[in-house]
Amino acid sequence: MTFPVVGMVGGGQLARMTHEAGIPLGIRFRLLSDTPQDSAAQVVSDVVVGDYRDLDTLRTFARGCDVITFDHEHVPTAHLRALEAEGIPVRPGPDALEHAQDKGVMRARLDAIGVPCPRHRIVADPADVVAFAAEGSGFPVVLKTVRGGYDGKGVWVVDGADEAAEPFRAGVPVLAEEKVDFARELAANVVRSPHGQAVAYPVVESVQVNGVCDTVIAPAPGLDPDLAAAAQELALKVAAELGVVGHLAVELFETRDGRILVNELAMRPHNSGHWTMDGAVTSQFANHVRAVLDLPLGDPRPRPPWTVMANVLGGDYPDMYTAYLHCMARDPQLKIHMYGKDVKPGRKVGHVNTYGDDLADVRERAAHAAGYLRGTIQE
Repeated sequence: MTFPVVGMVGGGQLARMTHEAGIPLGIRFRLLSDTPQDSAAQVVSDVVVGDYRDLDTLRTFARGCDVITFDHEHVPTAHLRALEAEGIPVRPGPDALEHAQDKGVMRARLDAIGVPCPRHRIVADPADVVAFAAEGSGFPVVLKTVRGGYDGKGVWVVDGADEAAEPFRAGVPVLAEEKVDFARELAANVVRSPHGQAVAYPVVESVQVNGVCDTVIAPAPGLDPDLAAAAQELALKVAAELGVVGHLAVELFETRDGRILVNELAMRPHNSGHWTMDGAVTSQFANHVRAVLDLPLGDPRPRPPWTVMANVLGGDYPDMYTAYLHCMARDPQLKIHMYGKDVKPGRKVGHVNTYGDDLADVRERAAHAAGYLRGTIQE
């Protein structure tokens, strides 16, 4: 067979869904997974179990692949540079990926290319946090470890010096940011190929609960068309300036005075793009596969007027399968995507997508299905 082999580092749900998108194209996948039980390892036939932090493991894994991509951003940058030096295509490459791995590097580069961000700087200790607060509007201040955080982990909102010690115990630099008084959170998802073709999905609203994405509404309701276009243009600019290949999610704050500020970057398929599996002509996963293989990109336009994604989090109701009967009978258009994970409280174990012409109805259906699967809704 002449069809290429895509090597996916990381065995989580993003790898699982990316593999699913490659099946109709005849693309073969090879997976480097932490354990045989990981989400993607359950469905990919060619699985290598090993530690992505070990260079020899990465080298051995990559020898059977035509291109390497990721479902997380934690592979050491030096290892990726070594693979590239040995002629192995890595997409996104280490020069780009470093901006998603290190928040300090990201902020410095975004400043340099004129991208609007919250006020920020690296701080040395709790006393420096107090100084940072005094330079602006005071407390509260957001503190982030520059590496390793996700889904609210590695992020603290502090109201004074007595609360600022915890982030420094991680032993990595700490970034201080102003706490933005935002109206809502948005996300601009784009995909870029090696030869520079790029597509932009509609800007979405992302609703967070306890630091974790709960619901995504596509497109963001009531968003000024000019601001939506500006957000798409900003994301495309970031992708081009940083040399991103593959999917880029730009998480944004919409401020109360009508501006957008960049919060975070993710260089992989992203939770804010899961709606595209059922709501767009070409999903984020299919376009990520196309991009890393340098194939022409697919149409990112939405199919229905509204699509809503709701994450299914684990609760005290472990047997979600028994809930399918009710959910599917109540809403025959409902799309359920489960990740094959053991159910643990607060853990993302799946998501649901609903779509239609009436936003209120679409939102209610998504919230009901996610709640019923979790066990927080009983009827």
